[in-house]
Amino acid sequence: MPRVVLVNPEIPPNTGNISRTCAATQTELHLVGPLGFEISDRYLKRAGLDYWPYVDLHYHNSLKDFQTIHQQRGGRLIGFSVRGKSNYLECQFLADDWLLFGCETKGLPSTVLESCDATVYIPISQPQVRSLNLSVSVAIGLFEARRQLGYLIQAEDRQEK
Repeated sequence: MPRVVLVNPEIPPNTGNISRTCAATQTELHLVGPLGFEISDRYLKRAGLDYWPYVDLHYHNSLKDFQTIHQQRGGRLIGFSVRGKSNYLECQFLADDWLLFGCETKGLPSTVLESCDATVYIPISQPQVRSLNLSVSVAIGLFEARRQLGYLIQAEDRQEK
């Protein structure tokens, strides 16, 4: 199952919303510090509502710490960026991919983008709009990966379980 990685997120409600998406999809969420907030931030918790017990949360103090875990576990690094080389819909996602997203104001650092196996962008039609909200971008990327990998469950299938 693909994993979501937030590198230096700054806005607590975005991370809270992403945590809820990860809880709902049983997706690992990796936060790479430094963060722009405390994990105990009330806005973070409010956005995640009462789903925090269902989040498979991993915190890494630094990019170096995250890279160590990535090297141990393997898998491709797929960087999402407005500077990505291909449309995310052209990416063939694999089950052990790490979907990397940068902070809200700066995106992924160039050093991180250079270390990625692939970099992708989400197309935006309006040239005056620089980027999408971080939590929206994560949902778009994660659900496309899940769709390709056959992880989406139809509503009628859920009712039978």
